Amino acid sequence: MTDTRALLEVENLYTQFDTSAGIVRAVDGVSYTVKEGETVGIVGESGCGKSVNAMSILRLIPDPPGRIAGGSIRFAGRNLLAMSEAEIREVRGGQIGMVFQEPMTSLNPVLTIGLQLCETMELHLKLSPEQAQARAVELLGMVGISEPERRLQQYPHHLSGGMRQRVMIALALSCKPKLIIADEPTTALDVTIQAQILELMKDLSNRLGVALVVITHNLGVVARYADRVYVMYAGKIVESGSAQDIYHRPSHPYTLGLLRSVPRMDRPRGERLIPIDGHPPDLTREIHGCAYRPRCSFAVERCAKEVPRIEELTPGHASACFEKTRLEPLLEKAS
Repeated sequence: MTDTRALLEVENLYTQFDTSAGIVRAVDGVSYTVKEGETVGIVGESGCGKSVNAMSILRLIPDPPGRIAGGSIRFAGRNLLAMSEAEIREVRGGQIGMVFQEPMTSLNPVLTIGLQLCETMELHLKLSPEQAQARAVELLGMVGISEPERRLQQYPHHLSGGMRQRVMIALALSCKPKLIIADEPTTALDVTIQAQILELMKDLSNRLGVALVVITHNLGVVARYADRVYVMYAGKIVESGSAQDIYHRPSHPYTLGLLRSVPRMDRPRGERLIPIDGHPPDLTREIHGCAYRPRCSFAVERCAKEVPRIEELTPGHASACFEKTRLEPLLEKAS
């Protein structure tokens, strides 16, 4: 990474959904940046707001019931929330590519792979059908799909899950974006294919200079591939830092809990994992104090009354916890 300018700046973002049960505060005051060419991991349990955060960037939140209630999102110096629908459509796919969780539901089942790839490039890059076809063949070869000319004539159901995800990556790269957001890109794949897809994405990011945001619940993914990590809980970022900080110096009980619940090859065989007790909070209800308090073994009286603010501990490493220092004796075990 030679250029470290901020490409994406999300500041104090609030995204809410109006439901019969009340207002769901899915993203609750989130702030972070993504620099040019870097890989950022956003980690947390299901329901913590990771995907809603990603959809908010591209303004794909269905309205109603959803709405972006506050904050700002700047991409390459431009305010995405102030753009017209026509302007944001130019950004989607053109400057920001998206790889969704399940490619079988993201790709149109009644259109060929070639038509879906070429249509995007004809629209955003103004290529002729012949130029788009040649570029599509190049892209499929780049993502490791054999016989690309033949694959362009096939439909999504003709391909395996891993191949469909490679097509989604080719689609995300097709218009030479500056940023790719990958939302749980390996969820439906087996372990071997997961590793291949992640290696491919990281390699393409390095070669093409594309910034990459990987949204995942898998801490192993961010340990190997991310430059920086943001840990989300109950719609908020509770810890941020380099992968080294998060894995060797976790400073929030939730981060520590996630680390303890993941199997590791460097631990004694037969060592039991320590699960996180309890469940994530109901986001339709107002949360008093720290949202993680009911599940936290470090909670004190102050945690029930005040919401901890995220504060920098060392340059680039921040945490939202009143009892950070009590985690220190456990860091050796976690790392």
